[in-house]
Amino acid sequence: MAAFLQHSPRQRSYADLTDAEVEEIGRTLDALREEVLADRGARDAAYIRRVIAVQRCLEVGGRVVLLGSRSRTAWWLGTASLTLSKVLDNMEIGHNVLHGQWDWMRDPRIHSSTWDWDYASAPDQWKRAHNDRHHVNTNVLGKDNDLGYGILRVDEAQEWQPRHRLQPLLNLLNAVFFEYGIATYDLDLGESLRSGDGLSAEQKVEMRATARRAARSALRDYVLHPLLSAPTGSARTTLTANLVANLARNVWSHSVIMCGHFPEGVATFEVAEIDEHETRGRWYVRQMLGSADVSGPPLLHVLCGNLSHQIEHHLFPDLPSNRYREIAGPVRELFERHGLPYNTAPLWRQVASAWHKVVRLSVPPRR
Repeated sequence: MAAFLQHSPRQRSYADLTDAEVEEIGRTLDALREEVLADRGARDAAYIRRVIAVQRCLEVGGRVVLLGSRSRTAWWLGTASLTLSKVLDNMEIGHNVLHGQWDWMRDPRIHSSTWDWDYASAPDQWKRAHNDRHHVNTNVLGKDNDLGYGILRVDEAQEWQPRHRLQPLLNLLNAVFFEYGIATYDLDLGESLRSGDGLSAEQKVEMRATARRAARSALRDYVLHPLLSAPTGSARTTLTANLVANLARNVWSHSVIMCGHFPEGVATFEVAEIDEHETRGRWYVRQMLGSADVSGPPLLHVLCGNLSHQIEHHLFPDLPSNRYREIAGPVRELFERHGLPYNTAPLWRQVASAWHKVVRLSVPPRR
């Protein structure tokens, strides 16, 4: 296990910081945020418009190539193009637009109130679960349902139950069907079923809407586009390409999310630790210690939706994602100045660390 830990025992924790240090951290991060806000402008707008244009070109290009995908080369090209378009739509565009990162542009076509994405979760439903709950209560046991999504034990403080023996398998299935797992999670279905209260009228309406969204996507990917390819004899290969593209998008997004939230060394917090009138500085410190980054080249960060900078994203969820890389340096310096562990590692190592935790915590604790 020690090989996966990203920090030294000598480094400090949430409880070690004095109030003066916490407030200094808060002032420093507030100043950094204001600096970025004041500097937003044409280059940021150009960036997101360019990414959207590339995503749409990849989708159209992939669909066109797959119309004649009987050859192996065409299948690989079409599948790769479609996969990349789905990853960009989900990660760098959809997730970040729905966070309101681009609302300042006042462009109704790229706004959190109007944007839709190729995902089973309806935007309003996802924003409620993700923006309003998770980001406010990051890694607070009993309040942040993203901490294991209600199905995984990812912290020693969570009581072990016999069902947790199956969590490595559940996590694998969650990766394969991540789009639908997130939709179910956003609907709060698990919580309602566990409580025995059944579904509320509002949940039933949302569940029907989610089912319609999922059905439309499935009809498009697994019926309509294969039928359009039928005249060229490539219906079957187009179907398999769509299956692979959706599977790859699901596994990729699941892996990126795991890297930012579940590796060994990421802190969690008890409700009793959180002051009812938590200061901005204390909230910042929770985000700092309850997240992890992924190191790598610029293209990797784009494909991760810049959630490879999960620490910076949790600190500033509404700042443009293309700015996270440039503020990562000052944020890391702030960690080091206060002796706090800045959890970062290459993608493969963070994925291995997160899976290590899922497997490790699937067995009952020693008495």
